[in-house]
Amino acid sequence: MSGRRPLQGRTLALRPSANRQQGLARRLALGTAIAVLGLLSACASLTPPHAQDSQLLSGRLSVRVDSEPVRALSAAFELSGDAHAGALVLSSPLGSTLAQARWAPGEAVLETPSTRASYADLDTLAEQALGERVPLAALFDWLRGRPWSGAFSQGLPAGEPGFTQMGWRVGLARYAEGWVEARRDAPPVVTMRARLDPAAATAP
Repeated sequence: MSGRRPLQGRTLALRPSANRQQGLARRLALGTAIAVLGLLSACASLTPPHAQDSQLLSGRLSVRVDSEPVRALSAAFELSGDAHAGALVLSSPLGSTLAQARWAPGEAVLETPSTRASYADLDTLAEQALGERVPLAALFDWLRGRPWSGAFSQGLPAGEPGFTQMGWRVGLARYAEGWVEARRDAPPVVTMRARLDPAAATAP
């Protein structure tokens, strides 16, 4: 019996430490759950912006601005409506809403899970959403493989698929695969690439 008591004492001495570890693990799990629920609640508070029966363009969008420092954005996107009235939603790879924009005559609104701001025009809204003044009004046509009707355009040299418009070069060499690339060479250089979902991509 006397040989077993030291072992029992050592075993009992380990229990408070194990309890503390279990308590810490429970607190960490609870804190993580609260943070996730808070994020989901914030995302759910954003009103879905797309109008019923509106044609939706969707896919992946990346924007790179060769400034100092370089700025870059990559997100899933959903674009609906037109330059007159429409909506743009940007989402993370996990599906949570990063930002959504809505516009109509006299209104241009950008929302994130924690902020809401109004802007004077669509160009200013696009700059805040995408990091640079991207011609959002023209994007509806560009993603469909055609120039925007609101500005002069001309074809690329040597019959290359695509066109130039408003200082942007829009390349359509891989449009059959759903790719559209637009580049503005005026500083800061901006490169925008979109990969349309198969259902959204049509021949130019």
